[in-house]
Amino acid sequence: MAANFAANSRYAATESRTWTTPDGQAIAYLARRFLPHPENLAGTGSHVVVAGDRLDNIAAAALGDPELWWRVADANRAMLPRELTGEPGTTLRIAQPEGVPGVPHV
Repeated sequence: MAANFAANSRYAATESRTWTTPDGQAIAYLARRFLPHPENLAGTGSHVVVAGDRLDNIAAAALGDPELWWRVADANRAMLPRELTGEPGTTLRIAQPEGVPGVPHV
C-alpha cells in the first residue's frame, strides 16, 4: 500500500511504509522527510518581501506553480514558512529541489 502524491508535492519522493496492527490491518504512512540543507540547493533567483506577500504567490511568480511554496520554504530553512513573509525587505532565496541542478551564477 503506497501513498500517491502529485509530482509537485514536497512528499512525492518520500518513501512510504506500512505498519500492520495486531489485528492485521495495514496502515500506510510516510517515512520522515528531513529538510534539505539550503546550501546544497541550486539557486534560481531571489525575491524581496513586500508587505502582504504570501509564499504561494511568490512561488507562482518565481516557479510557475503556487503549490511549490515549500521549495521557497526549504531554500530558506523555514520550519514555520509563514514567518518568511513577516518582515518586508527580507530577501528570500528561490532554489531547485534537492538533487536538481540549477542555473550557474544565480
